[in-house]
Amino acid sequence: MNPQTENPVQRLIDLSYGFVYSAALCAATELGVADLLEKGPRSAASLAEELGADPQSLYRLLRLLASAGVFSEDDSGHFSLTPAADYLRTNAPGSLRSAVLMLTQKTFWTPAGELSETVRKGKDPFDRIFGAPFFDYLERDPKEGARFHRGMSCLSDLENAPIAKSYDFTAMKRVVDVGGGHGGLIIEVLKAAPQVRGVLYDHRHVLAEARIAQAGLADRCELAEGDFFESVPAGADAYLLKRILHDWSDEVCVRILRNCRKAMPEHGRILVVDAVLPPGNTRHEGKVVDVLLMMSLPGRERTEEEFRKLFAQAGLKLTRVIHTPALLSITEAVPA
Repeated sequence: MNPQTENPVQRLIDLSYGFVYSAALCAATELGVADLLEKGPRSAASLAEELGADPQSLYRLLRLLASAGVFSEDDSGHFSLTPAADYLRTNAPGSLRSAVLMLTQKTFWTPAGELSETVRKGKDPFDRIFGAPFFDYLERDPKEGARFHRGMSCLSDLENAPIAKSYDFTAMKRVVDVGGGHGGLIIEVLKAAPQVRGVLYDHRHVLAEARIAQAGLADRCELAEGDFFESVPAGADAYLLKRILHDWSDEVCVRILRNCRKAMPEHGRILVVDAVLPPGNTRHEGKVVDVLLMMSLPGRERTEEEFRKLFAQAGLKLTRVIHTPALLSITEAVPA
């Protein structure tokens, strides 16, 4: 339904209750309810006994989620999995459990309560709340850091293959995935282009959970430790920057891009894989992510013109934007 034509009163009420659904989804996921329902319907009392939870509270939680299509309650008060709830199972193909836990973790949840102040001041409250900037905090808190990186890998697994297949890597020999996390995207690039050799470039604590060897690609992909604020590996045909620039201010983005420009040969290119926001009232998930970023990080999602300006400041020229089947687009830049 078009949000401008539906009942305006109900629209506002539904949006105001949104945080309750997020909290309920997080709680059910943390408790592991979906895993216990894998073998069939169960009552809230039975689930609560196994989980060490209060039966009535668990029932009320699941009743709400069932009303939103996550779990289903039958006439006898037993709950079962729905197609949506099935994705909360730990071992489900394409499980979204880690993604849900990441998107509802306290690093996003707590700053969200101070959004009005963020809008007034134009600065996120993360450092004040947690005592360190976002990524510094994740490095200091291994539990929250793991929750974030696993969640990002989970989300990326949904989109990496279609993104990799949307760009022609067949003429390339070496591709560097800058800040590539656990390696999901470079793995798909290597699968799509068998002649390419890859470099997964990130911090040591992130590379510790890299999946290159697990994918059987250790002989074609190097793990390189480093800091993209300082430098990137030199001499590649392409530099991938997936969900990197949207975390940072324009000034920092230009610094990262200049490091890539310095490292790349004249025939090289930079492939920024981020949302490219459409104008006007068009619905786009990137507009939601943009406000999520505003609450906890100095970055933002950008329009094509905003990318063009960033590239120009770094000695680069935007050549094209390739829209993919995923939320993200590939914005290509070459030396100016």
